[in-house]
Amino acid sequence: MNFIKRSRHKIRKGKRLKIENFQSQICVCAASTNLTCAKGRAEMGENMKNKDRTELFENMPVSSAVRQLIIPTIISSLITIVYNLADTYFVGMLNDPIQNAAVTLVAPLMLAFNAVNNLFGAGTSSMMSRALGRREYDTVRRCAAIGFYFTVFCSALFSLSSILFRTNLLSLLGAEESTMAATNGYMQWTVCCGAVPAILNVVMAYMVRSEGATFHASIGTISGCVLNMILDPVFILPWGLDMGAAGAGLATFLGNSAACCYFFVLLFVRRNKTYVSISPKLFSFDKTILFGIFAVGIPACIQNLLNVTSMTLLNNFSASYGSDVVASMGIAQKINMVPMNMFFGLSQGILPLIGYTYASKNYRRMKETVLYSVRLAVCFVAVVSAGYMIFANHLIRMFMDNEIIVGYGTRFLRAMCLQLPFMCMDFLAVGVFQSTGMGNKALVFAILRKIIFEIPALFILNKVFPLYGLPYAQVTSEFLLSVIAVVVLLKLFRNLEKNPQKEMASAGD
Repeated sequence: MNFIKRSRHKIRKGKRLKIENFQSQICVCAASTNLTCAKGRAEMGENMKNKDRTELFENMPVSSAVRQLIIPTIISSLITIVYNLADTYFVGMLNDPIQNAAVTLVAPLMLAFNAVNNLFGAGTSSMMSRALGRREYDTVRRCAAIGFYFTVFCSALFSLSSILFRTNLLSLLGAEESTMAATNGYMQWTVCCGAVPAILNVVMAYMVRSEGATFHASIGTISGCVLNMILDPVFILPWGLDMGAAGAGLATFLGNSAACCYFFVLLFVRRNKTYVSISPKLFSFDKTILFGIFAVGIPACIQNLLNVTSMTLLNNFSASYGSDVVASMGIAQKINMVPMNMFFGLSQGILPLIGYTYASKNYRRMKETVLYSVRLAVCFVAVVSAGYMIFANHLIRMFMDNEIIVGYGTRFLRAMCLQLPFMCMDFLAVGVFQSTGMGNKALVFAILRKIIFEIPALFILNKVFPLYGLPYAQVTSEFLLSVIAVVVLLKLFRNLEKNPQKEMASAGD
């Protein structure tokens, strides 16, 4: 009897074990299926992310790809210069050379923002584009996070330094007793309070643009500029808050802050469609990524610091001839910055395409991109230079209807526009060096442009042709540099065709 009971118990136990094993197998299969599905969904998401990007960078005709990339960037650059001109225009409506001189004198400090912009903007976006070309998507995300948090720290440090050393900075910029108060008011908002949003929104635009989303990058920049232009007359003019140059600075601060907010919202909305990430979890001191960023960013940063140095020298030379000359030079510079910013927008717009094709070793497409961009720039510059020569008087008068200002400004603008044909070639060359990681070549160009050519030319030409020799210093520099740019680019493409591995190794890849 006991034997029968024990046998029945073993049979029931065996059935339970079989059922449990079967259930376990079902769970394992289900888990495996879910894992496979999740992996499949992730791969599908990656493929969706890359579909448009691959079409733009690899398959689309070069002319179409270049236009798609540069048009939003050029529009963004034009809007940026328009809002800078808006400051000058509305301050000029006060018909007070002192207020206009204040905007001009602070310009070198605002140009210094570009040192940080290029350190982490150009450096990070170049690294991201090349990583995209190599299909290293995790590297792209980590690059973005590292570039973002370094930008926040450095721009905050810039702002703090301007507060602590404000008096010394004002003297260094060329502010005298008559212009000190107005210059301080403008610097308070644009630099002391505004360094972080001004720098951060540009760097975030660089990062968004690096994966080909030039439209979204441009919308962010344009939104801040439009708000600035709307607020300018309200804050500057007597019928509004009557703040003068300080009002222009406050409008600039609020516009840049709005642009930053746009990019934060954009990254949140597109978090499943973009590789740009600002997650703190991805931040690190990864030596490989930092080296890649700094290899491009540091030369670009030095280039802009040298720009600040030469502009400060130019302002100091101009200040020795009086506030009318400073205001005239400032107006002419800002008008001339319209085509300069278009060249800059063009060179920055093609940067992702050049970086991608370079990293993916599609050198023929890379070369076609550069040549097509050169043709576009040359056609444009011919029209603009002729227009500036003919209408210089009217353009200056738009900003200040003062015969002395118009007289000086007309001669300055006609001299400055002579540099445009050479400058477009120089900008394109530097853009190629930045996008391919050839920071050493970009650094050499920066040193040649400012230290070897332009700064000595300022001293020499001002001595030989007092005052009117000053605007020709940059013309001389850009002409000499453009000759070198053509030679270097021809050699670069020849070397890539013959020995691509050696050339890529020299770029740090």
